Amino acid sequence: MTAKKKFKRYTVTSALPYANGPIHIGHLAGVYVPADIYVRYLRSKGEDVIFIGGSDEHGVPITIKARQQGVSPQDIVDKYHGIIKRSFADFGISFDIYSRTSNKIHHETASEFFQTLYEKGEFIEKTSEQYYDEASQHFLADRYITGTCPHCSFDKAYGDQCENCGTSLSPNDLINPVSVLSGNKPIRKETKHWFLPLDRYEPWLKKWIIEGHKDDWKTNVYGQCKSWIDQGLQPRAVTRDLDWGVKVPLKDAKGKVLYVWFDAPIGYISATKEWAQKTGKDWEVYWKDEESRLIHFIGKDNIVFHCIIFPSMLKQEGSYILPDNVPAFEFMNLENDKISTSRNWAVWLHEYLEDFPGQQDVLRYVLSANAPETKDNDFTWKDFQARNNNELLAIFGNFVNRTLVLTQKYFGGKVPAVEELNDYDKKVLEEIKDFPMKVGTSLENFRFREALNELMNLARLGNKYLTDQEPWKIFKTDEVRVRTILNISLQICANLAILSAPFLPFSSEKLLRMLNLGNLNWNDAGSAELLADGTELESPEFLFERIEDSQVEAQVQKLLNTKKANELMQNKTSPPKENIEYDDFAKLDIRVGTILEAEKVPKTKKLLKLKIDTGFDQRTVVSGISEFYNPENIVGKKVSILVNLAPKKLRGIDSNGMILSAEGPDGKLGLIAPDAEFENGSEIK
Repeated sequence: MTAKKKFKRYTVTSALPYANGPIHIGHLAGVYVPADIYVRYLRSKGEDVIFIGGSDEHGVPITIKARQQGVSPQDIVDKYHGIIKRSFADFGISFDIYSRTSNKIHHETASEFFQTLYEKGEFIEKTSEQYYDEASQHFLADRYITGTCPHCSFDKAYGDQCENCGTSLSPNDLINPVSVLSGNKPIRKETKHWFLPLDRYEPWLKKWIIEGHKDDWKTNVYGQCKSWIDQGLQPRAVTRDLDWGVKVPLKDAKGKVLYVWFDAPIGYISATKEWAQKTGKDWEVYWKDEESRLIHFIGKDNIVFHCIIFPSMLKQEGSYILPDNVPAFEFMNLENDKISTSRNWAVWLHEYLEDFPGQQDVLRYVLSANAPETKDNDFTWKDFQARNNNELLAIFGNFVNRTLVLTQKYFGGKVPAVEELNDYDKKVLEEIKDFPMKVGTSLENFRFREALNELMNLARLGNKYLTDQEPWKIFKTDEVRVRTILNISLQICANLAILSAPFLPFSSEKLLRMLNLGNLNWNDAGSAELLADGTELESPEFLFERIEDSQVEAQVQKLLNTKKANELMQNKTSPPKENIEYDDFAKLDIRVGTILEAEKVPKTKKLLKLKIDTGFDQRTVVSGISEFYNPENIVGKKVSILVNLAPKKLRGIDSNGMILSAEGPDGKLGLIAPDAEFENGSEIK
């Protein structure tokens, strides 16, 4: 149960991203980059490890996206699964299997898992009242209900969370709830579901987590788990009324699917099965052998699911190992604002790969150096530029380039032999030996920022050594000494190539090629004899490029454009009002009219006094369009006017009717008029 135990193999999972949108830097920083670094490190050490990923293709967010776009949920998941999978591959996230929960093998695995727990009597069957849309004849998932938030009065809060203030909600908390499907007020209706009795598992969870993982789990993970357990756990529904997902395998469960939080983590298991079928391996040893170490990489919003709920499912099933560690990360913000897919406030991975071709490692480096390990951190484009130019380029890249160029210049690109060592040389060679352990220890304790800093310390050591020794100054007078200096510098380059591979795989591969080295592993690092005397090196190339101001400014401008669009969309179209009967609509008498006169109402900003010819009379109407129309420019315009509206006195003027206008997302008003010439008094139907 501790990190000190020697395991025979490793099962490493990364949270399954929802296939309703692309991957952004928040996902990368909090889950996929650290997971990939850890797995690459294990592989380099020669460990038996499987790295599991996949798309989470069920759940309400996907059905909402499908409804918004007028397509099927399968169309949505097919589109985004493809985008996500390609982006991960191009970015170097080295999954052994990247699967999807819409696959047949997953549906079968999740159904079997549910059936096993059901037959063991692990579920509670309960009937309760839930919101139901009579018009669409659907029970409403939390995200299909909107209303006014009781905490901040935001009028478009969802039934599970207010996106304005971030407060977690239930549909019962909302003021004036309405159905997203029809715009109607939902009713309460009875429905039956199956619940996992987490309260029954409290004694075991206290012993396993609070006593067993106090010292080896991260404080943010342990603290959140302890808080949940201390507050008392409650039964949690594992099914829901929905037509998209894994069907509940019971005769009396028509129209019900497994709740996505229940079926998604089982996706790790089904993906391993799929991998085993393709490779001829035994999947069970990775999930059922006590000598296998299960590690989940997730964001903090998934801690409870991976530390309390999924382990409870595995424990009650009876044949699976439990997670040994769950190194959850906090959130990465963007330019001092929370990343939001709905507001398009994000740096999307597929767009980054297009805008910065061949620079995957720059983003990997920046997200690792600024990883939100213990608290939320902030990504800014200025910091991105500074870390590339001042660290990757100026320290790592500069040292490698100087060493290779000098070797090319003085020794024709061949590794010179070491001659007599002085005290400085010996000190540097001793320091080189320690770096594999320093970097590795930090990685094994999931301290990725610390590990990366140790890697950069090796590059700093090389830079300082080369600068202090100044071989370019002494070559003409002491070529023998320069041979030793450049040999040691090249050995540092070789060590950098090995130790940087988990963090900067593309740059590591490029450096290994320039050094003409084979596939060395972690156990080779620390040596000063990685490059044999006389080895012919490839022509030196730059490992990293300078990020120019214009590149950063373009990315910042993209975000500013997004912010402006969001501000305009704050006044976007409101949801439809409750349905009315045709007879109600028939009472409205709307006619074509012409504006004869127009003038501003004194001491007001918005009001115009209009004289309108309705075809059967001429009447005065007061309208709030003064901010958008000059009086002299609208005389003679055709309008649509509601003529049977009860008179109302506005600023001392009797207004007889209402002209119709449309309001855009920016609040701008525009007059509504027929697109063909009609006589005044023509009825609008």
